[in-house]
Amino acid sequence: MPLTEDRITSRYSISAYSAGEVTVNQTAYRQSLILSPHSIHYPWPIASIEDLDESSLQIVLDMNPYVVLLGTGEQQQFPEASIMAFFGQRGIGLEVMNHGALCRTFNILVAEDRDVVAAIILS
Repeated sequence: MPLTEDRITSRYSISAYSAGEVTVNQTAYRQSLILSPHSIHYPWPIASIEDLDESSLQIVLDMNPYVVLLGTGEQQQFPEASIMAFFGQRGIGLEVMNHGALCRTFNILVAEDRDVVAAIILS
C-alpha cells in the first residue's frame, strides 16, 4: 500500500509497505531493519519475534529513542515480558504493532519531530 505524507524533512521516511517488504525513500527492503528519522541499520539479523534479546536491541538503545515501534509482520505479536521490561526499565516506550500501523505511525511521529525508532521484523 503506498503511503503519502505531508512534507517530512527527515532523512528517512516510509513510502510504502506490503507483505514482507518495506519501502524507505523509494528503496525496498526485504530483510529486517532498524529505522530512525536520521539513520538506518540494515540488515538487522532478526527473523522472528523469538530472536529478540538484549544484545540484538542494543543498536536501538544507541539511537536514544523516546519511543520504539516494533513491527511484527502482518499480525501483531508481542515479545516476551523480559523484552517489554528491557525498554520500560530504561524509560523508553515500546509500541508493538503490525507493519501497516507501524509505517503510518512512524511517519506521523517523524513529521512531529519525535525521537522514534522503528524496529521492523521482516522474514
